[in-house]
This record gives sequence, structure tokens and C-alpha cells, in this order.
Amino acid sequence: MTDRRTIDAWCLYDWANSAFACTVMAALFPPFFRTIAENDGLAPAEATARWGVVTALALLTVAVSGPLVGAIADARARRKQFLTGFMLVGVLATAGFALLPGASWPLAGLVFVIANIGFAGSIVFYESLLPAVAGPDRADEVSARGYAWGYLGGGVLLVINMLWVTMPERFGLDGTGQAVQLSFVSVAVWWLVFSLPLLRRVPEPPREPGAVMGGFARLARTWGEVRRLRPLLVFLVAYWIYNDGIGTIIKMATAYGGEIGIETSDMIQALVLTQFVAWPSSLAFGRLARRFRARPVLMAGLFVYAGICVLGFFMTTAWHFFVLAGLVGTVQGGCQALSRSIFASMVPPGRTGEFFGFYATSGKLAGIAGPLVFAIVSQTLGDSRLSILVLVVFFLVGAWLLARVDLEAGRQLARAQPVER
Repeated sequence: MTDRRTIDAWCLYDWANSAFACTVMAALFPPFFRTIAENDGLAPAEATARWGVVTALALLTVAVSGPLVGAIADARARRKQFLTGFMLVGVLATAGFALLPGASWPLAGLVFVIANIGFAGSIVFYESLLPAVAGPDRADEVSARGYAWGYLGGGVLLVINMLWVTMPERFGLDGTGQAVQLSFVSVAVWWLVFSLPLLRRVPEPPREPGAVMGGFARLARTWGEVRRLRPLLVFLVAYWIYNDGIGTIIKMATAYGGEIGIETSDMIQALVLTQFVAWPSSLAFGRLARRFRARPVLMAGLFVYAGICVLGFFMTTAWHFFVLAGLVGTVQGGCQALSRSIFASMVPPGRTGEFFGFYATSGKLAGIAGPLVFAIVSQTLGDSRLSILVLVVFFLVGAWLLARVDLEAGRQLARAQPVER
């Protein structure tokens, strides 16, 4: 049995990298990028559209490269080395954000794509270490603990960064711009320092022989299996659609808020609210699912998201952003957790690693559509308000497909599949 310190060391990596997800991806970099783009002469809606394109490019790069690098690491038993390499790429690129003021928006976008590759690539290998940390009987518990630590760790640093940005003079900083630059550096340091326990204590799993292209071969094989498990396929299509809407709101919220004139400091405070509301709300969703079953509770969350998009269309002030951030916090973690549990209930026994790998990679590929749609609508109409309204379709179509999934048939089909040895 793995000792507690090894489990804690593994969980700390979620605490470490969530600083990038919270401070960089959700809070500071979207308005930072928009400012650079507008200084390059782009109109506000055009700047938001460019951010959507950059986000989609980052997702595409990670989705395409993930199976290949994962197969290489499996074949050579060097997961921790690959994790270290990707982590360092992300850390250095994140620190490099502080040097971007005055740069062009394509350069800023390129550095973000590199940082995102480091972030997402390291998570591939972080998750692949879970079997070395916890056996099948504890995997769910340890995975959930890492998820919770990530919410907390990302929130703690975001609070610190919020204080810097909102009160820079109290910390001896020369204005908000310098506070934002320091925040990027703090994310890099936080990410690096809290990665060290994993690198020191978590063991390297044994080598898995196979071709370098095995990652793509596994994806193709799993896709063939999914197509034969029709209820699982219908659920996945629903998940791809509504989760794309969720991801787009997360990635585009502060870019959209900045475009309509909401101050960065207000948006950061609202995102802190989201972070800390999400934790108890996720637990509440779990209790509601036990009482009312997972699908109705998940569908209720999706309708809340659709309402958020409608309200976002009318948003004009900072307090509107706060209200919407609180609503997102109430449903974000719960929708993600219940989606994962429904999917797990229809996965053939003994093949969770294969199917969850497909779940993660296919979700990233599908997630490209939302930011691109947001960018196209913003660019074409010159206003991002309609872009946020279009996202309603993602949630309504996703909920409609989710309602059509025969969950019991899916579970029976999964149990009837042969267990791989």
C-alpha cells in the first residue's frame, strides 16, 4: 500500500499546476492579451476574437501531440522525466509573460500556446502516475483529493495575486501592470516549487512495451469500441457539446468582461468567488445525485449554464460579473464530476485507463469548436455579446442528447464486454 506522503506528493502537483489554470488561463492572461492586441490597433471585438483563435490553437496542439508523447513515455518508462520537461517548459513560458508588454499579439499568443503545451502535457504524465500511487480500490479517492487540492491551491494564489492587482501600492508595486507581471512570475515559482515533492517521492511506473505510434493506435481502437457501445457514444457526443460550452465560458469570460469595460481587478475578485464557491457546491451536487440520481442533477446544471449565457448577454457592470461568477461556481465542479461518474458507469470493467484516456483527448479535440465559434461570431458581427448568447445552443443540445442516453442499457453493455488481461 502506498504511504500517505507519496499520495500527498502526487496531489500537490494539482495544487501546483492549478495556479496556471486559475491565475493565467482564467483570470489575467485573457485581458492581458486583449490589451496587447488593442495596442496593436485591433478593435475590442477583434482582440477578443484573436484570443478565441489562440485558445483553440493551444487546445488543438495539445490534443494532437498528447497521444504521441504519452506513447513514447510509456514505452521508455520515463513519465516523470517527460512530466519534468513539460513542467519546465510551462514554468519558463509563464515567467516569460512578464516580458511581453510592448510585444505584438502574435508573439504573446505563441508564448501562451507554448505555456499551455507545458501545462497540459505535464498533466498527461501526472495522471499516468496515478496507478503507481493508488491501486484500483483507492484511485477514485486519491483522484478526487488531487482535484480538491487543485481548487484550493489555485484559489490561494489567486487571492494573493488579486491583492497585488487591486492594491499594488501597498506592496511597493508601480501600478496594476507591474502587479500583473509579478503575478505571472509568482505562478511560475509556485508551479515549480510545489512540483518538487512529486518528483522526489512518486515512483516511476514500469516500462510498457509498444510502438511510438501506440497512442494513436489505442485511440483508434477505443473509438471502434465506443461506436459499438451506442449509449456510451450518445453520452460522449452530448458531453463533447456541453463541455465545450463550459470550457469556452472559462477561457473567454475575462476577455469578454474586459471588452465590455469591466476592470481586471473586479474580474479577479469574481473568479476568486468562483473558486471557493465551487468546492462546497461540488460536494452538494454529489449529495443531490445520490438522492435524485446523477442525470437530472447534471441536466439542471446545464440549464443553469444556459441561463448564465443569457444573463451574460445583458451584462454591463462589475456586480453582474460577480453574480454570474457565483452561478458558475455553483455548477462548474458538479457538472464536471457528474459527467465523469456517468461516463465511468458505462465503461467496460478493467479498461478504465484506456477509456478515460480517450475521454480526455477527445474532449480536448471537441473543445476547439467553442472558442472558434466565439471568435468567428465576434469577428463577423463586431460584438462579443452575440458570441456568449450562441453558447446557449451548446448547453441545450447537450442536455437534449443527454436525456436520450439509455443509461441502464449502457451499463449492461459495459458489463457484457470481455475484461482485458
